[in-house]
Amino acid sequence: MLNIIEQNILKKLGERLKQARLERNDPQKEFAFRIGVSIPTLYKMEQGDPSISIGVWAKALSILGRLDELDRLISPKESLFERYEAEKKIKKRQRARTAVQKSDYPKKSEL
Repeated sequence: MLNIIEQNILKKLGERLKQARLERNDPQKEFAFRIGVSIPTLYKMEQGDPSISIGVWAKALSILGRLDELDRLISPKESLFERYEAEKKIKKRQRARTAVQKSDYPKKSEL
């Protein structure tokens, strides 16, 4: 059984799915066919019904070009320290060293 917060989140998810479908001018019939479900199932998705499988959501997001958002749902937490260290390594540059001879330096009288 879902609590009210979980129900509201699913409802908002369904509303965003519907909005994305409408922005693409996709009728329910065509979009439902593309994701492999019936029109009533798509309607349930857009209403936030929790019984819809994650696979159907994945297909819908894929068709909308937003599958990467599903991949980020429970992504590993990023350590700010590790991120800082990685960026520091990237930014750290070493200059090429050349052998410098005394004759390469100008003489005091030439300054």
